[in-house]
Amino acid sequence: MTTQHVPGDAQAPEPARVDVLIVGGGIGGLASAVALTRAGLTCRVLEQAPAFGEVGAGLQIAPNCTRILREWDLFDEIAELGVLPRSIVMRDAVDGEELTRLDLVDAEKRYGAPYVVIHRSDLHGTLLRAAQRLGVDLVTDCAVTAVEQDDHGARAISAGRVDTADLLLGADGLHSLVRPLFSDDQPVSSAYVAYRGAVPIDTVRGNDISLDDVVCYVGPGSHFVQYPLRGGEMFNQVAVFESPKALAGFEDWGTPDELDAAFAGTCEQVRIGLPHMWRDRWWRMFDRDPIDTWVSGRIALTGDAAHPPLQYLAQGAVMAIEDAYILTHHATAHRDASGRVDWTAALAGYESVRPAHCRRVLSTARKWGELWHVAGDRRRWRNEVLRARDVHDYSFVDWLYGPTATQPAELAPMFEPIPYSPLTAPTAS
Repeated sequence: MTTQHVPGDAQAPEPARVDVLIVGGGIGGLASAVALTRAGLTCRVLEQAPAFGEVGAGLQIAPNCTRILREWDLFDEIAELGVLPRSIVMRDAVDGEELTRLDLVDAEKRYGAPYVVIHRSDLHGTLLRAAQRLGVDLVTDCAVTAVEQDDHGARAISAGRVDTADLLLGADGLHSLVRPLFSDDQPVSSAYVAYRGAVPIDTVRGNDISLDDVVCYVGPGSHFVQYPLRGGEMFNQVAVFESPKALAGFEDWGTPDELDAAFAGTCEQVRIGLPHMWRDRWWRMFDRDPIDTWVSGRIALTGDAAHPPLQYLAQGAVMAIEDAYILTHHATAHRDASGRVDWTAALAGYESVRPAHCRRVLSTARKWGELWHVAGDRRRWRNEVLRARDVHDYSFVDWLYGPTATQPAELAPMFEPIPYSPLTAPTAS
């Protein structure tokens, strides 16, 4: 059910109270609605845009997320819309040399679920269709201006309506309206910018590209990612670089002239991909410092409102889906015979699992980005370390791809998290 909210309609009936009110209709908001509705709770999603949709290009879904999508009976649709790559390959952006790879066929055996790359809009569309089938109340053109709560529940206030629920979830992204209830922090600029381009595969065929792998070229102050999408019919590329204009404090930063300059010294394989990037739009890369409190009474955070990461671990959408999975687990575990949820207990369980893991993801993503972009002696050291890695060494991803992040707190994890600091390197001579 999709409802369009008409601002200022004084005759509109008061919306029925629901179990869970979700502010934001992106991947995190829809994942929460799908998971909670599958568990028998009533959900309403309030989306400020005139229609549900996502912008962008490709994203990566690691095994820690595909196992959840399989449990939700959504994996077959995801696999049909996406691509299951053979490997993740890391190369040096300057000379093109292969540094290391992750065998994703072998990784699927280890983690019990595959790795998928998919267009962002296809993942969002899959979740939207699932929400519609389940009967989630999907409200568009509804910009929430305030949230409130009392001992009995929470409210979202927008023009012409007030929505009430037992629980309100802030799933409203990097610039969340709900997050200021928990922290007065602001988004943190990395001074890096991303250009994207998803084009028909025939556009780049013959350029010696891999149609079976996710390939990442890492170089001084920049990196370049390539992989196929939509069953191999499209090819996705992402060019990321540090902006000198951003470092100098200019407001107009990340412009196409900076793109060209950033990749001028890279290998031929990177440079022949650059003409296929969209040059009329770019994405400045922000995250936020981790916070440990996501719950206040009957209001909680989820997705990028709680933990917006830099993209280096490809876990942004994944963490949002994990949030939905864990919250639903604890809501189900703390439900009485009449169907009512003890939200105090459920939210305590949710908060006992997710913030610590997501803090580690956010912090490691920052370090991983630093490692990708080193120059000079540190680049040579990095390349030596990566070349020496055994292709079947999973110590740096066990904590990420194993079930630790979504395992109910009372169960022992399959893998112990392994402390990993990629920048703890000897001084290069």
